[in-house]
Amino acid sequence: MADARAEILERLRAGGGGEAVPLPDTAVLARRTWAPAERMARLRRGMEAVHTEFLEAAPGQWPGVVLGFCRDEGFANLLYGPRCAAGQALAAAWTPRDPELIPYQDPVESFKATLFDGVAAGFTTALAGVAETGGLLLEPGPEEPRLLSLVPPVHIALLLASAIEDTLWSAMRTRGWGKGTARNSLLISGPSKTADIEQTLAYGVHGPKRLVVVLVNNL
Repeated sequence: MADARAEILERLRAGGGGEAVPLPDTAVLARRTWAPAERMARLRRGMEAVHTEFLEAAPGQWPGVVLGFCRDEGFANLLYGPRCAAGQALAAAWTPRDPELIPYQDPVESFKATLFDGVAAGFTTALAGVAETGGLLLEPGPEEPRLLSLVPPVHIALLLASAIEDTLWSAMRTRGWGKGTARNSLLISGPSKTADIEQTLAYGVHGPKRLVVVLVNNL
């Protein structure tokens, strides 16, 4: 196996030629821009088309919107990241009478049963939105682990309207991805769905059954 690998790498190196890789022509992407309000509308249309739900909130009022949604839905609890700024703002709006607020702060092995069978919804922040295709850009990390948005049946995502980019290309430029690889990024446009079995569309098989975006209009 090692000899085969070395042989393949040797052929690749020999075939490279040493020429400089041409830069991509991104002029067409640079021209795809919209006004901030239109970005918000485009993102919403694109995501609602694939069953994403939206809640609107004014700056500073979004924790109350999340709390009201959880109450209306009858959720027993909500999982969140207590070390991020949004998580702390959420906890400040909660009272002992509200649905239980569960902090995601321990290794997954210590509360696996609760995570997979006892959590009603998970709350995360979205790093950005993509207006062109309608989607959220998330970068899970220690403060908001990937399982926080993947395992609970309902994913509630906080998105600032000012963070909506025209295109994925502009989002990558804004965040300097050309200078280094993002640690763990993902794009999501709607709840998890699959049609693997008999081409019957089913939601929530490999991830959340519902995606609810709390859109904060801070334009």
